[in-house]
Amino acid sequence: MSYKEIVNFTATKMRKLIAEKKISSVELMQAHLSQIDDVNPKVNAIITLDPEMALNKAKEADQMLMRNEEIGILHGLPTAHKDLVPTKGIKTTYGSLLFKDNIPDFNGLIVDRMQSAGAITIGKTNTPEFGAGSQTFNEVFGETLNPYDLTKTCGGSSGGAAVSLATRMLPIADGSDTGGSLRNPANYCNVVGFRTSPGRVPVFPTNVGWSPTSVQGPMARNIEDCALLLAAISGPDNRVPISITQPGEMFLNSLDRKFQGTKIAWSADLGGLPVDSRTTEVLESQKNVFESLGCHIVDDQPDFSEADEVFRVWRGWGREINQGQLLKDHREVLKDTMVWDIEQGVNLTGPQVGLAEKKRMMLFQKMNAFFDDYDFLICPVSQVPPFDIKQRWISEINGIQMGDFIEWMKSCYYITATAHPAISVPCGFTSDGLPVGIQIVGRYRDEFGILQLAKAFEDLTSFWKTVPELSR
Repeated sequence: MSYKEIVNFTATKMRKLIAEKKISSVELMQAHLSQIDDVNPKVNAIITLDPEMALNKAKEADQMLMRNEEIGILHGLPTAHKDLVPTKGIKTTYGSLLFKDNIPDFNGLIVDRMQSAGAITIGKTNTPEFGAGSQTFNEVFGETLNPYDLTKTCGGSSGGAAVSLATRMLPIADGSDTGGSLRNPANYCNVVGFRTSPGRVPVFPTNVGWSPTSVQGPMARNIEDCALLLAAISGPDNRVPISITQPGEMFLNSLDRKFQGTKIAWSADLGGLPVDSRTTEVLESQKNVFESLGCHIVDDQPDFSEADEVFRVWRGWGREINQGQLLKDHREVLKDTMVWDIEQGVNLTGPQVGLAEKKRMMLFQKMNAFFDDYDFLICPVSQVPPFDIKQRWISEINGIQMGDFIEWMKSCYYITATAHPAISVPCGFTSDGLPVGIQIVGRYRDEFGILQLAKAFEDLTSFWKTVPELSR
């Protein structure tokens, strides 16, 4: 088999071939390293790479099989971790010049879990400075380009991960999401990004262990691979107070399900958000797919009137906790939007935080009540298709001005504010070939149900199989 053939297998097929000893971990690793050599210089997605370490770990993985040792569900699969996640012995910069030479002596929990399941770390994927903004660029490594159009953004902040998956440089990757950072880049790169319920994938270490705002989660090429990775990284951890006690193994069960009579709320704009007509056109063209599954679709959405304030207060609160001291000590080194972001937390008052918490509870209850009537909510992931790489953020949609660098991401961060799980699934392409994803939102902690509907949609559409020309 050629390396191009190997890297286009799904992660699920790769692990099966390895377990059956039809391909070695070394062969799999060499294939991906060849793909990285061929593609990465064009897109700048994997920004720290250690081929020697990767091949040595692949040899160890093969030796485990030769000794008939028990192997994990990700055995031999190459992966790289988002550059916001600490990796022991591997540079972790957070996309900031302040940490350009930082090498941690510990792993983040998600890294430990992936490695314990047999995945082989080869390096890191690019992200904006401290994950701020849905556009992947920083002063340490530069811009990551959209593989479907190198003049466009790949989104963010898990942009390097999304591009690595789309171009078949990696079979699985981790990401994180506050205002859309798992969903937006997946949507822009024709892959899958899953923001799960807070605590489904425990985050450690963290300064905000009780907060539901930021989560980590899986990214993959298709739904089956996403479920496989979620099985490895979810499950309880006693150090994380909101971690969900259900074991990750539940996501290895069959995703097959009949959807006859399933009630779906369909919202083209989440109650009046400006959405680019190109995005709307792609989403509406796939509405019939859900109808063909037997779903009953109603145009409806919850009341999101509290969502903007809730999200902005708790985002700012998290920024001040995590980067407030950096603002005091190194303001001149941080990008302007990062300074603005942290100051949103610095300037908060106690009553503002208290009112936001009250409204967050109101929003959560309204969302729960909404899901008494519907099984799922379907809506846009992002309000615009991929835009010019030199444009740092969207300032206007349909003639409506955006007040700051996060306002154009409301279609993602409204859902964040509710704490409900949401996935981005490939949904088609604009007339000029740019990917568009569809956002499926489910009941609180119903990740399995979301995966089932996403898989049914994917089975009938298969948009994920459209690979960027530069990676073929």
